[in-house]
Amino acid sequence: MATSTELSLEILPSDPLLLILSFLDFKDLISCSYVSRRLQELSNHNPLWKRHCQKHWLLSESDKAQRNQSWKDLFREFYSDLGRYIEHYATLKRAWDDLKRYLDQECPRMIVSLKDGVKEDELNAIEAQIGCKLPHDYRCSFRIHNGQKLVVPGLMGSMALSNHYRSEDLLDIETAAGGFQQRKGLRQCLPLTFCFHTGLSQYMALESVEGRHRYEIFYHCPDQMARDPSAIDMFITGSYFTEWFTSYVHSVVTGGYPIIRDQIFRYVHDKECVATTGDITVSVSTSFLPELSSVHPPHFFFTYRIRIEMSKDALPENACQLDSRYWKITNANGNVEEVQGPGVVGEFPVMQPGKVHEYASCTTFSTTSGHMEGHYTFHQLKNKEVVFNITIPRFHMVCPPFRKSVVRTGSASDVSHTSWNDEENSTDTDDYEDAEQGGLGFPAPSGHCPRRI
Repeated sequence: MATSTELSLEILPSDPLLLILSFLDFKDLISCSYVSRRLQELSNHNPLWKRHCQKHWLLSESDKAQRNQSWKDLFREFYSDLGRYIEHYATLKRAWDDLKRYLDQECPRMIVSLKDGVKEDELNAIEAQIGCKLPHDYRCSFRIHNGQKLVVPGLMGSMALSNHYRSEDLLDIETAAGGFQQRKGLRQCLPLTFCFHTGLSQYMALESVEGRHRYEIFYHCPDQMARDPSAIDMFITGSYFTEWFTSYVHSVVTGGYPIIRDQIFRYVHDKECVATTGDITVSVSTSFLPELSSVHPPHFFFTYRIRIEMSKDALPENACQLDSRYWKITNANGNVEEVQGPGVVGEFPVMQPGKVHEYASCTTFSTTSGHMEGHYTFHQLKNKEVVFNITIPRFHMVCPPFRKSVVRTGSASDVSHTSWNDEENSTDTDDYEDAEQGGLGFPAPSGHCPRRI
């Protein structure tokens, strides 16, 4: 009769057991250490904790060598300090590391403005000061870096037109707490950013009050028609801090936002928005300006940056000069407006092989979206009688989602991209003098977009 053999952990080889343990998360790995002496020994195996240190704390071999600790001891040390943020830390730390690496190459002076992370008790003191709990991902980010010094340019992007400039700083926690809002219309909202030139801030709602969702991030937009100053609409920029911050960092480090004069400019470029005619290529990037827009009355302000480039392989005799522009502007209701004018923002650029000319202009819509397309008319320098058109590709402009004020609607409203029925269409402000004479202000109380064609 065959003798039965009892299977025991003590007689199983270590390698298959270690392989099984390698699939466990850190909590289960700790639990296994209490099952038996054998599992306790195996669960202390250094390579098992190396994986968790790399996954959750982004620690490297050099970090381990510098601290002269085992992987398990390293994990325990970080967990005792940052354990409450273990679901957020790796994502946010990686975003910060990617951003700093990129800035170090492209605009190093911004690195100097970053502040060291705060301690846990400092965050607790801020919560006691404002009387609200801070979301874990926000706290985690500020353990890594406490925003930046109040400097220009700001970390969270810039925008410039002829007589308008915006640059947003990422506020440190103390400054943000000083700007915590309790007034009607912005109750329990914490500023995340601030612009010295415009006073613009992006806020995070710490509670679900006044029609806002908890932790969503927005630009506040006062109702230009309301007598009640608490009637504040919102352009939504993020559902929660991690999404808001990491999506911005991704756009920066992948080149989605251009670096111009050592600043991050928040222009969005559609890779398909490029047109080549002969030797000349035209590409367009766009941006929405919330500080110059309003939901009520409907007035949505966009800026666009155009790059005109002549191929370096073009023949010298093909050198030419821009004479005029033509725009076909269509709003979300399908209403079309055609605009013609001399030059671009008061200039008549000469294009030669390898030459690049860039300029920024702006337009307004009374609908939440619209598109523009057209052409430039050039003449050859060698023979002025040779006149030809260069295509400007169609480019779309869409405002971010917005929520209307509960003061006006009487109840919490859903985020919307409403297309307003308005007879007015849009305004092309390529004319330099028009832009200089106040084309950047809010619309008149009539609710119609200003027309300066």
